[in-house]
Amino acid sequence: MDTIYYLIQNMLPVAIPLLLVALGGMFSERSGVINIGLEGIMLFGAFFGALFVFTIQGAGIDAQLVLLMGMVVAALAGFVYSLLLSFAAVTMKADQTITGTSLNMLIPAAVLLFSKMFFNSDGITTNMGFFIRKMPVLGDIPVLGPMFFQKTYLTVIIGFVILIISVIIFYKTKFGLRLRACGEHPQAADSVGINVYFMRYAGVSLSGILGGIGGFFYSVGILDGNINGHSGVAGFGFLALAVMIFGQWKPIRIMFAALFFAFLRTLAYSIALIPFLNDLGINQTYYKMLPYVATMVVLAFTSKKSRAPKAEGIPYDKAKR
Repeated sequence: MDTIYYLIQNMLPVAIPLLLVALGGMFSERSGVINIGLEGIMLFGAFFGALFVFTIQGAGIDAQLVLLMGMVVAALAGFVYSLLLSFAAVTMKADQTITGTSLNMLIPAAVLLFSKMFFNSDGITTNMGFFIRKMPVLGDIPVLGPMFFQKTYLTVIIGFVILIISVIIFYKTKFGLRLRACGEHPQAADSVGINVYFMRYAGVSLSGILGGIGGFFYSVGILDGNINGHSGVAGFGFLALAVMIFGQWKPIRIMFAALFFAFLRTLAYSIALIPFLNDLGINQTYYKMLPYVATMVVLAFTSKKSRAPKAEGIPYDKAKR
């Protein structure tokens, strides 16, 4: 039972960044804009979130409040960076895949340069700990308490709250309906008075906000406050794209896909705790490859049944209505 608790407690901090970034990609692509730049947005948000924490550490502010403040800074950073994609893809009608790729290539180099110039290192390391040994009240719930609310991070609770809000926005609001309409048939949406350009800007902006938060939560729950400008966010942005596709651009399915990939990653670092796998004598490196191998396998088998938004990646032109 202790092994199960350990796996779940270490899986959730990995799943939440994947979930948030994949949800961000969902909002963008459902509006009709392919967001390949999630990796860059994650790193941008993580860097500025960590920079903020580094700046105010030692001020005597409660760690969880600092976490929330850092989350807001990371969200704003992700939003600002996503505007570059919005402007290029929506206003200038540039190729969305190439634009997203260029955004991914720009940020790791910029972060590394900034870190070398001002910190003489590859990244920013903070000395604040955001780990929670036990959450009040919730940590005392039988079974669920030890699994989800003990030896964890506040990021886990925030992640599931954002998921619930995303589901409500996506399925229960006019905004969500209009967003989906712009990704499926923008001409029809425009004909009933929906501003397609605004909705696409909104979708990409939401992806920037969630991507920035996801990047910061990655640094908190996985790197423990250390943002490395060279290795970035370990390909989590691209893995989030796979999670989004595996989840068929639907929030609940995306959640289960994120949990699946996070479980594989956690399993790779917990082999010593599982006698059956440990006795096989397989090098741990092969287990660390599991999430990425699973990504290729899953996409290979599900790509034919995958149904992306019809207008995804197609710049909207009113003249073609």
